[in-house]
Amino acid sequence: MTVNKYNITHTNNAALESEERIKKIKKESGKPVIGYLCCFAPPEIISAAGAIPFRITGRAGEDNSAADAYVEPYGCTYVRNILARAVKGELEYLDGLVISHSCDMVQRLYGIWTYYHTLPYSYMFNVPHQLSRWAQDFFKRELGFFQESLENFTGKKITSEVLKGTLATYNHNRALVRDLYKLRKKPALAIEGSEMLNLLIKGGSLPPEDFTVLLEEKRKEIKRRAPKTEKARRIMVWGSIMDDPTLLLMIEEAGGQVVADDTCIGFRVWEKDVPVTENLYEGLTEHYFVNFQCPRTDRGPGVERFNYLLQRAREYNVDGVIGYCISFCDPHKFDYPDLRDYLKKEGLPLLLIDDNYSFEPKGSIKTRLQAFLEIL
Repeated sequence: MTVNKYNITHTNNAALESEERIKKIKKESGKPVIGYLCCFAPPEIISAAGAIPFRITGRAGEDNSAADAYVEPYGCTYVRNILARAVKGELEYLDGLVISHSCDMVQRLYGIWTYYHTLPYSYMFNVPHQLSRWAQDFFKRELGFFQESLENFTGKKITSEVLKGTLATYNHNRALVRDLYKLRKKPALAIEGSEMLNLLIKGGSLPPEDFTVLLEEKRKEIKRRAPKTEKARRIMVWGSIMDDPTLLLMIEEAGGQVVADDTCIGFRVWEKDVPVTENLYEGLTEHYFVNFQCPRTDRGPGVERFNYLLQRAREYNVDGVIGYCISFCDPHKFDYPDLRDYLKKEGLPLLLIDDNYSFEPKGSIKTRLQAFLEIL
């Protein structure tokens, strides 16, 4: 079992390990830790400002009642889970908070959190919902405001050279992640989907240089493994944020192999490098706004917006797709009917798991997964 320099082993408790690790890194480095939910506000800029970007995760299945006094119970259960953690003081190690307008519920989280619990630094990153030329210009302008706010907080000037160097490190990590994903194209599986997700969760809590070390260690370890050769149905997972491996473990226990995904902690952010353009904001806008395939961004009514999913399914020789939607996740739920019909027309079955971020009742979900895999 591989151990990194922070003495954290690779287990399925990735989120729990991440928080213990970030506290240790913070103490050793003296750098402020800035938590974020969605990556529309590029973590590269946070890192270039001399802070540590930390992707905040929830605790699936835990009691959310601490959030009841602040937000309606029929709101997104994931957001309510994050807010409950903040109310209970579980995120006190954060020095800052960055929230992007990925959806209305997440935007509301920012207002409630910063009103009742003021942090040394907080920023609301505005993201347009359409891809027009003016919207892209708006996003680029927002990048400038974001950079300026971080410079004022950390006291470190972000020069083009510094940001370019940070982009190079992040792009190197993207290449390493893609290499691990490529291994899953082969019939003999070298790394399970749940293990890959745990690795990416851990990466969200590390300075980019340390994530590089972790990825390189994982690649060396995999080369020493004997890949799994037993036949199993090859599955692609699509849907809402997934920062817990439970569903993927259920799929694997039911006899499936998660070989591809389309989730925001998964392949969406790693699929391509950030283009290093003359104006670095141009490349960041292309990557985090134009190319980032999140259904919260309006790409028009046609089903052509799903072509990339079909291409990925064929590239990874997928037998079926399992969708995961958190309760009240409007962006993904509005996309689901069109995606279901599109994939059906292409001969690719889709099973939807509608969940309140608890993966309960497990027996019912397992039964549905087993039936779906048997049908395939």
